[in-house]
Amino acid sequence: MKRRLLLLLPLVGFLLLALFFYRGLALDPSHRDSALMARDFPAFDLATLEEPERRVDTSLLEGEVTLVNVWGEWCPACKQEMPQLLSLAEQGIRMVGINYRDTREKGLQFLDEFGNPFEVNIFDPEGDLGFELGVYGAPETFLVDRDGVIRYHHTGYISPADVRDTILPEVEKWQ
Repeated sequence: MKRRLLLLLPLVGFLLLALFFYRGLALDPSHRDSALMARDFPAFDLATLEEPERRVDTSLLEGEVTLVNVWGEWCPACKQEMPQLLSLAEQGIRMVGINYRDTREKGLQFLDEFGNPFEVNIFDPEGDLGFELGVYGAPETFLVDRDGVIRYHHTGYISPADVRDTILPEVEKWQ
């Protein structure tokens, strides 16, 4: 009798492990919460994309509600969401871009081709600021309040429905 139970133990273990993996595959990683929610935006001191000699730091994000969008020329979804970002800028929403893991030349070409809704583009060629933000791909967007605290995090492409249903209400809530 004990021998039969011992023979069933690996089968039960396998079934539990299979159930665990099946549950994990059903999760959508784009709906994860940021570990930085309700925390200060990470400190940085980096050059801007457009003006290599100009440096900006965390004080850039203080005093006004700001959408910070992480983007790269190599990112197809960044190209798709650009019309929504341009629309937000036209509506008076302040935006700062982080050109993530890109070259200066390619980043500038991207802005020339698709438009530039950003007040400032932070140049992050090595991805250090992106790492501090917990970025695992682009695009990602953070809403930062007047005090420099992250209040909302959107992973992935911002669709027109996201603008209407989530982004604008979040911006209004923190203004």
